Amino acid sequence: MTSTAAPRCRWIGPANALASRVARWPQRRLLHFGAVCATLCSPLLAGRRRIARTNLALCFPELAPPERDALLRATMRDTVTGLLESLRAWFAPEAALRGLCAIDGLEHLEAARAQGRGVLLLTGHSPHLELGGRFLADAMHAPLAIVARRNNDPCLERWLDGARRRTFAEVIAKKDVRGLLRALARGGVVAYAADQDFSYQHTFVPFFGVPAATLTAIPALAQRGNAIVLPYWFAREDDGRYTLRIEAPWHDWPSGDEARDAARYMAELERAVRRRPAQYLWVHRRFKTRPPGEADPYSR
Repeated sequence: MTSTAAPRCRWIGPANALASRVARWPQRRLLHFGAVCATLCSPLLAGRRRIARTNLALCFPELAPPERDALLRATMRDTVTGLLESLRAWFAPEAALRGLCAIDGLEHLEAARAQGRGVLLLTGHSPHLELGGRFLADAMHAPLAIVARRNNDPCLERWLDGARRRTFAEVIAKKDVRGLLRALARGGVVAYAADQDFSYQHTFVPFFGVPAATLTAIPALAQRGNAIVLPYWFAREDDGRYTLRIEAPWHDWPSGDEARDAARYMAELERAVRRRPAQYLWVHRRFKTRPPGEADPYSR
C-alpha cells in the first residue's frame, strides 16, 4: 500500500471493531436491523432493484404483478440482510453461531476428504453465501477456501480480503484458475459458486426457462485438480435458523457433454432457489450475455 493510499484506508480499524460487535448480535436483532436498513437504503439501491425486477419478471412470469412486487421487496430485504450475515461469517466467534445451522449430508464431505482428494463444493450465489461457508468450516474443523471476485477499490478489497481471511484458509480470485487447481491438487476443500453470467467458456442452458450463459469448465477443473464435486445448498428458514445440505455426487455427472452438464447444474440450482426464491442474488445481471440476435434485457 502506497503512502498516498494509506490514509484512505484508516476506516478499516473502526470498521472491524463495529463489524465485530454486529456479528455478535442475537439473530432476531440482526434480521430486524437488516429489514430496517433495506428500507432506509432503498433510494441507494434503485439500480439493483431494477435488475432484480427484470430477473424476477423473466423467471417468474406465472406470478401476478402484486406477487412479484412482494417477492422483489423480500429479495431486496434479504440482499441487504446478507451483508450483515457476511459480517457474522467473518467476525463472529464460534460460540455466537452455535445452534444456528443444521447441516445435512456432512458424511458425503467426510467420505470425499477421506479419499485424500480435493473437494469442489458447488453451489449458487446468495447474499449470505459466505455465512454458509463459515458454518461448513466450523463443522469440518478444517480449513475451507473460497473463490471470490476481487473488488476494484483497493481499500475495500484490502478490508474484504482481511475479513475473509479471518474465517477462510484461502481466498482465490475468480479468474485464478491456477490457484484453484493448486488448492484442489493438495487435497483442499474449495467452495465455488459458478452460476453468474459468463461471457467466456459458456453454453446457453435454461435457468428458470431463460437461456443463461453458463460456465462449462467445472468438470474439467475438477478433473485437472483431481477433485470430487459435491453440490451444497444453504438457506435461512422462517424461524431465522439456517439449513445447509450437502449432496452426494450427481449420478452420471460429468457426462462428457458440456451442455448437458451445465444444464444439470442450472436445473439443480433452480430447484434449490425455488424453495427460498427471495434468498437468491437476483440483483446480478444473470442474463446479460445473450444468444445471437437477442437483446440485453437490462437495457430496456
